[in-house]
Amino acid sequence: MRIIGIALIALCVTAPRVQAQESPAAARAGIDRFNKALEDATRRMDNAATLALWEDDGISILPQTAPIVGKKALTKFLDEVMAGIAGAKMESFALDCHDIEVTGTSATEWCNEHQIVQLAGDKKFDGRGRMLLVLHLSADGVWRMKREMWNQASP
Repeated sequence: MRIIGIALIALCVTAPRVQAQESPAAARAGIDRFNKALEDATRRMDNAATLALWEDDGISILPQTAPIVGKKALTKFLDEVMAGIAGAKMESFALDCHDIEVTGTSATEWCNEHQIVQLAGDKKFDGRGRMLLVLHLSADGVWRMKREMWNQASP
């Protein structure tokens, strides 16, 4: 009996911690905070703030691009994008997310985004896209991006 007791104690100590689920209202509030932070980081073209919204093993799937896997690859990708548009300024950015569904510590939503970026000289980028996001409630109680799929949208 003592061996079973020791085994149970060892199992409890070494077993992964089960994360408590949030109430629907708390989950929605957390996802709204995530969306606001994503909108703010994008508007400021702030790579560090954007990367803070990703899980370490996050994956981004973009058109005509191999999947971008993990924060190291995401960092490299974002740094290369910013280097390619050095001096650019975001004039406007809008993010409109829909159909949030939460299951335990995972959530999905899809979003429309529209951005106007002043590039070098008199050039402007006026782009629209649709994103499908898979979010994860991290152990620290913060919702972060686990997966992202983006495609171009029409005006």
